[in-house]
Amino acid sequence: MASNASLLRAVLFDRDGTLVVDVPYNGDPRKVRPFPGARKVLDELRSRGLATGVVSNQSGIARGILTPGEVDSVNARVEELLGPFDVWEVCPHGDHDGCVCRKPAPGMIRSACSRLGIDASEAAFIGDIGSDMEAARAAGARGVLVPTPLTRDEEVAAAGEVAADLEQAVALLLRGPV
Repeated sequence: MASNASLLRAVLFDRDGTLVVDVPYNGDPRKVRPFPGARKVLDELRSRGLATGVVSNQSGIARGILTPGEVDSVNARVEELLGPFDVWEVCPHGDHDGCVCRKPAPGMIRSACSRLGIDASEAAFIGDIGSDMEAARAAGARGVLVPTPLTRDEEVAAAGEVAADLEQAVALLLRGPV
């Protein structure tokens, strides 16, 4: 019988605050700063044949603070620094637009999994806030929270799995479910 760890086929990541330092409403690729170890964990996942993806709310587009082109430029810089991702999902909507994609809704995770040809139960999502974990849960994916100083205590308490950093989060995933 295969272990549950072998069911993991993709690891999806929140962008801001998880893969790169959060610069609110960043439209400048020069301000992209990956978290320490991000490239290493991504390379490890890729070397194991796991798909990688980014799932990111970008309400600055709806608010008129960012253009889609600026978001694309920042995303291109993220790929330049961290390597290619198999899938990108970006929600351009605001908090009250009622879309099905904006986290904590599961739409982007489900879409990413569909585009990868997998079921959400074969994916994990790593993020830094409660809405990331809610989206993973709603989609049927495994969620791992990597808190930052901005993560609220109640978000940490509600998370099923918590890791100190990206490296620990990926180690948890590669070990299999708790």
